[in-house]
Amino acid sequence: MSENHLTLVDTKLVEDSVAVEHAESKRSEAKKTALNIRRAAMNLLGRREHSFQELVTKLSPRFDNQHLIMQQVQLLADEKLQSDQRFAEGFVRIRVAKKQGPIRIVNELKLRGVDESLITAAMESESPNWINLLVSLMEGKYGSVEPQDEKERAKRIRFFQYRGFSFEQIKAVMI
Repeated sequence: MSENHLTLVDTKLVEDSVAVEHAESKRSEAKKTALNIRRAAMNLLGRREHSFQELVTKLSPRFDNQHLIMQQVQLLADEKLQSDQRFAEGFVRIRVAKKQGPIRIVNELKLRGVDESLITAAMESESPNWINLLVSLMEGKYGSVEPQDEKERAKRIRFFQYRGFSFEQIKAVMI
């Protein structure tokens, strides 16, 4: 073989070696990124429950690789470390304790990406008496004082609607 041919073979081997090192470096970097994503997600879950969508949304500004984010959050869900069902149940319990109505609770869970069936199950498992909750809210906010005029009455209705109660529920309490 000629010296020129050996140089070409040597050059090819060096190029292949560099390509392999580059690929290994990329894999190593992806593993580090995946580990960092998992660690960040676990830190968020350590503070409070999050829905799947909330975790993805919170992690996206911090990490560029959307595929790795989805993969790691799904892995946490598969390991039962993240659960939309658990999130929904806790969310409903807390919001009922804050005397929020069913409309607001359901809408906020939908905004957080929780599946409709999980929302229904969480609402049924808590199943408060919405009328009693509304009465308790009304007594806490206004005491036993009746509205003085229609303007005050309309103001109270708007407040209860903002809190997530239906007009039928409000009507049953205010009449």
